[in-house]
Amino acid sequence: MSASALAIILLSLVILLATGVPIAFSIGIASIITIITTVPADVATLTAAQRTFVGMSSFTLTAIPFFILAGNLMNEGGIAKRLVDFVMAILGKLPGALLVTNVGANALFGAISGSASAAAAAVGSMVKDGEERQGYDKAVSASANGASAPAGLLIPPSNALITYSLVSGGTSVAALFLGGYIPGLIWSVACIIVAIAIAKKKGYKANEGKFSFKNLGRAILRALPSLGLIIVVIGGIVAGIFTATEGSAISVLYSLILGFIYKNLNVKKVWSIIVESAKMSAIVVFLIGVSNILSWVMAFTGIPQMVGNALLSVSSNKYVIFLIMNIILLISGTFMDVTPAILIFTPLFLPIATEFGMHPVQFGLMIVYNLCIGNITPPVGNTLFVAIKVGDTTLSKVMPYMLRFYVAILIGLLLVTYVPMTSLVLPLKAGLI
Repeated sequence: MSASALAIILLSLVILLATGVPIAFSIGIASIITIITTVPADVATLTAAQRTFVGMSSFTLTAIPFFILAGNLMNEGGIAKRLVDFVMAILGKLPGALLVTNVGANALFGAISGSASAAAAAVGSMVKDGEERQGYDKAVSASANGASAPAGLLIPPSNALITYSLVSGGTSVAALFLGGYIPGLIWSVACIIVAIAIAKKKGYKANEGKFSFKNLGRAILRALPSLGLIIVVIGGIVAGIFTATEGSAISVLYSLILGFIYKNLNVKKVWSIIVESAKMSAIVVFLIGVSNILSWVMAFTGIPQMVGNALLSVSSNKYVIFLIMNIILLISGTFMDVTPAILIFTPLFLPIATEFGMHPVQFGLMIVYNLCIGNITPPVGNTLFVAIKVGDTTLSKVMPYMLRFYVAILIGLLLVTYVPMTSLVLPLKAGLI
């Protein structure tokens, strides 16, 4: 039954997606078709409805709409320029100062906004004029911008990690948030190393003049209110002062106040942001709801056990098993968004990973890191194409440089996969696991 159920799910998904059916409807329809092959149609329909309702009724899930709204408020609230100046004050003396600043600012802005594409658009636009004045190759600039933007999805607050927490059966959001800092830093440092290497080869210089603590202090003061969102929200969640859901609501209030202080928000703009955030939230929440049907079908038909046995038939070596998982996730990420891929692959791979001794927090960071690579990999690669559009260049010109970033980022993935402490040391120190 497991093999036939998996075949039905995969075949249905391929056909539905190929014909242009939205991913949420494709998952729901494929799940119902599979249920009908195992139980009567009336029971299948009732079960699907119940699982969808259960999937959307989690209190923790409320955090996602709030963080989406906070991110959109921050995107419009005028914080990108302050973050760019802050990072420039710290990293501006490195070769290829604007490339390196782009990488660092993407990590901060992506973490605050919760969107890799928003980071690539906002930060990329901020540094674009300076890069053009200093003669930077457009393809180099676009590759550094696109490659570094997904790092913010690993650095909390992260909707991807909240989604994983829900589908994994309640892995601590606080532990996942704290565990995401080092993998996010690994991603950013990998991109900085490549950016510096390219800058040296191209002859891109550091900013002129000596390092100035006065300029750094001024940049810190300007950026501090924006950085305060991370400090207040994540600090409160990790310290147990409030839950992730309560923290998300606080982040909305914080972002709203900051936007009005910066005079970049008004009542009309806030209303349009709320409407747009509601649309985005509805898509994500509905997707999680219908994916709960798929999770139930997989458990009912024993698909995870079958997949586990299939992997064990290839090798009983955990390092080989983890490598196979990574390859599957990397390939899937090239044509699937992060959220649906988490919802599909977590029930399949998490039981196998934990059986081989991988902690759920580490697995969560590994799967999100994998799928973030898909954000910058054709044929989908939304973040990469945003960076190309902002940089006014083409995919063919960008890809030779992207290959260098891919190598560095994949080395980071190996560290996250095979060195547990990259994900676990901070949650362990904080007593969260």
